[in-house]
Amino acid sequence: MAGTSKLVMDGDRVTIAPAFATDCLTRILVAADCVADTASAVATHLVDASLCGVESHGIVRVRQYAEQFRTGYMHAASRPHVTVTGRGITEVDGRGGIGIPAMLLAIETVTDLARRDGVAVVPVRNVGHTGRLGAFAEAGASRGCLILIVGGGGRQSWRQVAPYGGRRAVLPTNPYCLAIPGGARGPVVIDFATSVVAGGWLIAARSAGATLPEGAIVDAEGRPSRDPEAYFNGGAILPKGGPMGYGLAVMAELICEAMLGPVATEVNWLTLAIDTTRHREPHMMQTVAEEILAELRTCPPAEGFDRVEVPGERERARRAEGLITGLRVPRRTWDEIQALAAAAADGNDRRIIPNE
Repeated sequence: MAGTSKLVMDGDRVTIAPAFATDCLTRILVAADCVADTASAVATHLVDASLCGVESHGIVRVRQYAEQFRTGYMHAASRPHVTVTGRGITEVDGRGGIGIPAMLLAIETVTDLARRDGVAVVPVRNVGHTGRLGAFAEAGASRGCLILIVGGGGRQSWRQVAPYGGRRAVLPTNPYCLAIPGGARGPVVIDFATSVVAGGWLIAARSAGATLPEGAIVDAEGRPSRDPEAYFNGGAILPKGGPMGYGLAVMAELICEAMLGPVATEVNWLTLAIDTTRHREPHMMQTVAEEILAELRTCPPAEGFDRVEVPGERERARRAEGLITGLRVPRRTWDEIQALAAAAADGNDRRIIPNE
């Protein structure tokens, strides 16, 4: 099936067994003082993102996470917990730890509340990076809920994206994710940054020695560039769809800081769940959803496309394929991960020769 990578590469890729990659990442995170169960959950999440083709939020992130644990930016031993504020709002406090287990807890909490009350909102605060949002939203939709996740409020620390009409980075990438129970093939999921590319694609491109697509970034002088170093040397990512992405980013910043309050660690998050079964019987909703989605899939493809796809289905198909054939990882990125894993093993080189 067609690839989804935004990396334009000269180098090659290697094939890695998902279980081996998960073991390597877990050892790296444990060596960075992350508690074992959190390390395992994070490693599993990153490998799954890579399997789904979302390299920006996949195994390349392990170096960033390990460094952030070592420097204390994220607290390696913290575990998230649910609390109720003085205003009666149920929220998840990540206690300064990585955001992946916090977001898992938030989705479980917000869907439980929505199934009880019909609709629920649960903010997530005081967390580091949360990984691939689509994984959490899909889990919530699998429980019969319409899910919305919005992140923002971190512009003081994460100035990455130029506003529409500007050339200097001011805003974070402020992502949105929506998921809803779909047809016979599972939930429909859309997960996007409000910038042309998520920040993780810059990390992935730098790691792989790759360039970026046209129109994604500008350098410090506001000139178009495809070199990720232009971004890291004072450049900016452009807003997705010009004013559309910019407007969504501004809205996320207002929701997650002006409304939710001061940001600690990285950004604030708003998770919202609506129990779809309050509106229609699940089997009827699935039947009508499948009618809609089947019509989309059978639409004749435009030139340059082999078919029309439904959001969320490509990631699941790539995951299923990758579990059989293995992860296809840029060689330079895998060499970095091997070096980290070897260091975590106190110099005992546990590298493998991957299947080409």
